[in-house]
Amino acid sequence: MHSSSTVRVHGLDTLRALAVSFVVLHHYVLFVSDAPTFGWVGEVGWVGVDLFFALSGYLIGNQIFAAMKSPGGFSLKRFYARRLLRTLPNYWVVLALYFLWPAFRGDSPLLPLWKYATFIQNFALEPGSAFSHSWSLAIEEQFYMLLPAVALVGAACRGSLRLAWTGIVLALIAGMLIRADLWQEMDAHTHKLYFYFKYIYYSSLCRYDELLAGVALALLRNHHPGAWARLTRHGNVMGLVGVALCGVAFWFFLDDRYGFAITVFGFPSMALGFSLLIVAGVAEGSLLRNLRVPGAGSLALWSYAIYLLHKPVCVMAAKWMKDLGYGAEHPLTIAGLLLLSVLTGWLLYKLVETPFMRLRERCVPGNAKKPASQQIAV
Repeated sequence: MHSSSTVRVHGLDTLRALAVSFVVLHHYVLFVSDAPTFGWVGEVGWVGVDLFFALSGYLIGNQIFAAMKSPGGFSLKRFYARRLLRTLPNYWVVLALYFLWPAFRGDSPLLPLWKYATFIQNFALEPGSAFSHSWSLAIEEQFYMLLPAVALVGAACRGSLRLAWTGIVLALIAGMLIRADLWQEMDAHTHKLYFYFKYIYYSSLCRYDELLAGVALALLRNHHPGAWARLTRHGNVMGLVGVALCGVAFWFFLDDRYGFAITVFGFPSMALGFSLLIVAGVAEGSLLRNLRVPGAGSLALWSYAIYLLHKPVCVMAAKWMKDLGYGAEHPLTIAGLLLLSVLTGWLLYKLVETPFMRLRERCVPGNAKKPASQQIAV
């Protein structure tokens, strides 16, 4: 996410708005209607999380690599401070609601507070737990903590770009091998779906494909400007290929989501497709970059807050609507709950996120060791 002071790219805003929309519709189907309310979009909408991962990998990787190349140098302390001010305030407010307001969590059991506080709740997460959708936030937070440290160690050891690319490729292969091994174990398990979500879908070691793909894009942009220029010169083509790759991956996930081949190769396939969409989103002159979808910019700004709140808000509101005689499939219920998801996300964004983002820009304006105003012009 960018602060309000950052120049926004419409293409990335559109992708972020699409990601949060997919997730909200999917969770409506999964936790509220238990019906094909939104067709295939509702069924495969969980891929919005993977799109968020790809966007995070690119944006955070770009911040780190750009700061490392800057005259001021990269500050790990400032990076962590900016990340924590960005992610923790909203998260802690919502977490407090789960622990202090029983209706917010319903009948779902909560994990110990220390697991949420340390962002390890996704490790062997029991399906059906309260605040279960925070598994993706845990993986992103782990990524935020690990990536800059790895980048600095590589720079200190005078690591070559070839070593960095080799590491990315080996990590992607390792992820596929881990999923393949776990799938074999799942195939012999009595409760296959339970095993799949607990040990594969929620697992950090199985779900970093899109994050790595985004980092690879950032590495390409910052250290291979010629290749990046050639790639972005064909933004519309990259976008079409990305849509095609995502479409094929979606089709296979819809056809056999828990099969061996799609479990092993589906996530890296989506990672490549989403990466090409990101290229199209930032490429000068591309349709996606210049497309201004009404409301997409606002949804993108509020997406983190919407993601945190929409699930419990929809579940609670659905019960109220049912008591009034409106079922989950009623158009009034659908419209009301989706609007409520956006409204509560906006409130969280305005009341909590915005003040802390202003504090961040005032106290920690960048990731460089020295602010631009203090750097000596060369």
